[in-house]
Amino acid sequence: MATEPLNTAEPVAAPRRPVLQSLDDALATLLAAVSATCAAQSETVSTFDALGCVLAEDVCSLLDVPPADNTSMDGYAMRAADVPVVGTVLPVSQRIPAGVVGQPLQPGTAVRIFTGAQVPPGADVVVMQEQCEAVAGDGLGAVRVNLVPPAGQWIRRRGEDVQRGAVVLAAGTRLTPAALGLAASVGAATLKVARRPRVAVFSTGDELVMPGEVLPEQMRPGAIYNSNRYTLRGLVQAMGCEVQDLGIVPDRLDATRAALRAAAARCDLIITSGGVSMGEEDHLRPAVQAEGRLDLWQIAMKPGKPLAFGAVRREDGSEAWFMGLPGNPVSSFVTFLLTVRPVLLRLQGAHAESWALRSYPLRAAFDWPKPDRRREFVRARVNAEGAVELFPNQSSGVLTSAVWADGLVDIAAGQVITRGEVVRFVPLSELG
Repeated sequence: MATEPLNTAEPVAAPRRPVLQSLDDALATLLAAVSATCAAQSETVSTFDALGCVLAEDVCSLLDVPPADNTSMDGYAMRAADVPVVGTVLPVSQRIPAGVVGQPLQPGTAVRIFTGAQVPPGADVVVMQEQCEAVAGDGLGAVRVNLVPPAGQWIRRRGEDVQRGAVVLAAGTRLTPAALGLAASVGAATLKVARRPRVAVFSTGDELVMPGEVLPEQMRPGAIYNSNRYTLRGLVQAMGCEVQDLGIVPDRLDATRAALRAAAARCDLIITSGGVSMGEEDHLRPAVQAEGRLDLWQIAMKPGKPLAFGAVRREDGSEAWFMGLPGNPVSSFVTFLLTVRPVLLRLQGAHAESWALRSYPLRAAFDWPKPDRRREFVRARVNAEGAVELFPNQSSGVLTSAVWADGLVDIAAGQVITRGEVVRFVPLSELG
């Protein structure tokens, strides 16, 4: 009897899923690779123009703030010992508006005083005008005090906010409007800051067209407006960086390589969106590999799975960093916030805590019954009850969700959420 031949062929292996790198690991790799090159090239700028910059040296106060005891209220300065009972009437001996230095207080009298004015020597309390009654009399008249005031009330003491010699802003601080005001309050007209990173932004794709150049009714089939160019440019500008906008680069290898060389020659970081996959028309990946080096990572996050990181060589042998973001609008937006923003802060020598992902516990006003195997960042906002609600469509192409949201809910891989549970909410204001 004939026997069937043995099947010696190797079994066909099932395709493997790509190994996904955690966001935390990817971020650690990015920050370890990038050095504070911009911080090493500091510049001095007007305090008016330093918003968003990172301090390159400490700001120390050369004076006490406030420089003298002053009142925080409009009212009357006096000695507490001169008001033993409610209804005590004291003659008004002088009037001191802000910017005027008064004479020492005469015992048994009061001084009409206004917010910010220096408290005269001898006075140890200010009573707000709402707790006093003006009484007619000779000269400046008198005042009836309708309480027994405690000594020290409504007086801001010299150096209460800042003492002379104190460090008010440390090197590595990213300057906010409040920080600029604090610097000005100690007399800093200029600030030494890290050089602003120069960032090149360009898009690849023959399907892209620009608003204003092509009307909607004139768009060819398959064409889309280049929204990522506006989003990424705005994000870079909001980080206080100098933007080099190279526009839309044609889907050709030679054009892409030329754009990379031009960007590397004058920028610290090159950012692109889309075009780093394995498709025949995706020229960005081979272009970066030809002009420098490239790692293409699969990140265990949603949205924003693909992330490219590398460098483009310059003629002098130095390098410009390269980061390739996903092409979908929301993926590009979220990936910038979570990966590019920390890199830009690192380039400027910012404090490590400034790029940390800070989240806050809030109650969920939603159910999340079908988790993903990746860590998810879903667009959300805080409602009137203080709970977090989700945008109904979490697709990575729905840019309206990023405008509607005021934060992201950080959902761990495989995490199921039931309405009322506590979730981690990341305000977008923390990622600016």
